[in-house]
Amino acid sequence: MFSARLTIDPRFAIGSVERRLFGAFVEHLGRCVYNGLYEPGHELADEHGFRRDVVELVRELGVSTIRYPGGNFVSGFRWEDSVGPREERPRRLDLAWHSTETNEFGLHEFADWLELVGSEPMLAVNLGTRGTAEALDLLEYANIRGGTRLSDQRVANGRTEPFDIRIWCLGNEMDGPWQLGHRTADAYGTIASQTAKALRQLDPDLELVVCGSSGAQMPTFGEWERVVLGHTYDDVDYISCHAYYQVNDGDTGAFLASAVDMDRFISSVVATADHVGAVRGSSKRIAISFDEWNVWYQTRFEAEDKISGIDNWPVAPRLLEDRYSVLDAVVVGNLLISLLKHADRVRSASLAQLVNVIAPIMTEPGGPAWRQTTFFPFAATSRLARGEALDVRLESPDYPTSRYGDVPLVDAVATYDAASGTTAVFLVNRSLDDEAEVVADIRALGDVSVRDASSLYDEDLGAANTLEAPDRVGLRPTPSAEITDGLLRLVLPAVSWTAVKLG
Repeated sequence: MFSARLTIDPRFAIGSVERRLFGAFVEHLGRCVYNGLYEPGHELADEHGFRRDVVELVRELGVSTIRYPGGNFVSGFRWEDSVGPREERPRRLDLAWHSTETNEFGLHEFADWLELVGSEPMLAVNLGTRGTAEALDLLEYANIRGGTRLSDQRVANGRTEPFDIRIWCLGNEMDGPWQLGHRTADAYGTIASQTAKALRQLDPDLELVVCGSSGAQMPTFGEWERVVLGHTYDDVDYISCHAYYQVNDGDTGAFLASAVDMDRFISSVVATADHVGAVRGSSKRIAISFDEWNVWYQTRFEAEDKISGIDNWPVAPRLLEDRYSVLDAVVVGNLLISLLKHADRVRSASLAQLVNVIAPIMTEPGGPAWRQTTFFPFAATSRLARGEALDVRLESPDYPTSRYGDVPLVDAVATYDAASGTTAVFLVNRSLDDEAEVVADIRALGDVSVRDASSLYDEDLGAANTLEAPDRVGLRPTPSAEITDGLLRLVLPAVSWTAVKLG
């Protein structure tokens, strides 16, 4: 066993915890929508074809904003295909994922589904194969009350009130050569600025997200942000970050330190954005929308799942259906800690994705739905993190990693909600072998007690929840969490994620 110390004090505030930090992502990819959200023939489907078991799990997960409809999918998407009578909607080839899109589930269905789960939409526009005019048409259809051709078309399609979508993404991963309509930073910055200005002429109060790099490993990373923000700084509110992690070359220790990479990624983008602002003499600060993040075993997709063939365009194929382990869930919990540690600048984030596709929720066609291991840290953090994120002044021994150098064995963050007087502490033990004895100085919180403490860990790091064993992994009570003389003491198992609620 080793020891770590931290201090929890409301004076050490980082920034307010926005509910949008706990967003998710629904893309027309694989079985995320079809056989995920939407399965009309299922015994638990409602009158709209929405799976009620999935609706309940999404509510339990606590997702706020949901990004839609992509992702790579959006760069070939014609939004007009997804509205109007279902029987009249065209079937299209989706080049991004080499599939057939039926358009049975579209904008109206998504909005109806959001109302059931209690989330708000984040809508992406196609700046890959389309442009400013089509984005304006979509905004008019979605947000204008009536009196124009497109808004009246929405009314005729069954939606009298506007969708009133407030946050919009200006394309997706436009730095990526895999993206339909891939552009240089200069070309993308130009069209993104033009589109942003046009959208604000129609609806001045929109919040707009411009594409940052699709990963810190991209050869254009940093320079892409600088050039794009040089065009769009005055036009947008957010710049996006995307990051996915997996075990590389069997290096579990480095994988457990994935949050270190996320921290550095965020800090680099903030530094670049602030540099652009300083050069412009602007007092405005660009926020970050970390609107794609997760553990994703991309090497499996390349080796096993990738679809090809000129005559092979399946509908809702099984793609990217990673089975998540305890190890993966601990990393996801740590990535949530990183997002909270940067709450002053990360104001929106989307776990990618929500159902079946690299997702915390899985379904079987005609069968049950269940929680993957990654469901638990996300749901608990979404439920408990309120108020202000706090810098906990952590002291922990380090361990060496091949990718990130020496990193702390323990990572932690806390949140404090003055209105309710509650504090939440989130901790990870990255050690593969040893428990961690943690002592937290909480005297600044006054007379509080432990209201709840739970951990995710298992002797088998590969343990997972499956169709055959859907409840194999879950949260366990943490009985070691006790307070004496203003000190919170607890023991973290090896390779574990823990949440403690104080009140």
